[in-house]
Amino acid sequence: MITTRATYREVFAVGQFRVLFAGYTLHLGGETVKMLALSVTVYAGTGSPLLAALAYVAGFLPYALGGTFLLAYADRWPPRAVMAGYDLVRAGVAAVLAAGVLPPAAMLVLVFVTGVPGAVASAARSALLPDLLDGDRYVLGRAVFSMAAGGTQVLGFAVGGMLIAAVGPYGALWITVASCLVSAALLRFRLADRPGRGPAVGSAVGRTWRVNRELLRRPDVRALLWAQWLPPTLVVGAEGVLVPYAAQVGVPGAAGLLFTAVALGMLAGNLVIGRLVALRLRERLAGPLALLLGGPLLGFAGSPGPVVAGVLLAVSGFGVAYQLGLARRFLEVVPEANRGQALGLALTGTMTWQGLFAAGGGALGEAVAPGQVVAAAGAASVLAVAGLWRVLTPGGIG
Repeated sequence: MITTRATYREVFAVGQFRVLFAGYTLHLGGETVKMLALSVTVYAGTGSPLLAALAYVAGFLPYALGGTFLLAYADRWPPRAVMAGYDLVRAGVAAVLAAGVLPPAAMLVLVFVTGVPGAVASAARSALLPDLLDGDRYVLGRAVFSMAAGGTQVLGFAVGGMLIAAVGPYGALWITVASCLVSAALLRFRLADRPGRGPAVGSAVGRTWRVNRELLRRPDVRALLWAQWLPPTLVVGAEGVLVPYAAQVGVPGAAGLLFTAVALGMLAGNLVIGRLVALRLRERLAGPLALLLGGPLLGFAGSPGPVVAGVLLAVSGFGVAYQLGLARRFLEVVPEANRGQALGLALTGTMTWQGLFAAGGGALGEAVAPGQVVAAAGAASVLAVAGLWRVLTPGGIG
């Protein structure tokens, strides 16, 4: 096993990683533009803020269904076929939306149904990464993907908004079609073909249920899954009330800056911890970094102004880098034949819990002040880290 510290230059020196990363970047950009344009289109057609919000999250909610019933395909089918094929599905969906032939309700149903296989494509991508990068390079590769996701949060709304202003929501959707087709072609013709790693026999739905149960029955896998899920998803409850918090402190326009502060903190954390901290030290720092997720949010109990609030949120975002200290350990405890499903289960759980806690934060915000909701989310995250401290410590689980 390679334990020396890698560099981002070494990661990007791997040509196949560059292809995978380019496809992922196109995927993120296209999805951001699509969901923003869909939200604008649905709101224009219905005047309903609720339906507009549902339009924005419609592409994410299906992960729970895909992760529950279909994840076995991430190991059963060749990863290149899964990812390129799903890009073609996304292109077709975006083209139908861009054509403007569906009413808003049908748009939402189409995006939801065709989003279910997205969990399989994401799991296949995650499982392919350790095939391309070994040792510490794999951890840095994970960091690069996390930074790409954070960068999309920073730039996606701005770029998507400019596109919609320039060419309208339907024109923006045609740009999504183009990004999907370019990604599909890139993966199909530049990514090497690899066979599936799992058995292609029996019902995929039955195998998904069976393997998920087997993974969750293993104490080491289950503990590391909870360590990846709970601390950050509890903090998402705070993000659900940042818009009303900005209004509470008298600067409604600062909401976008608060969200940007979180994303910038995530970018900085992955860059600094991934590049400047040695692998073993990174794993020992998992616990202290996880405390950064919730600890700074306790300061919201005093209703700080936008600048101080932004700093607190950026520090909290920096703490997301604790997951880099768990990446290698999780990969080692899951069976290689079920790697895609295990990584997909981790992602599915993250997105499902995030949705639940974001909704919970919003519901709590109906009864108490937004600043108190943020502080409560931070306290809950700190308590979760304390309960998981043994898991977050290398050698703490068998």
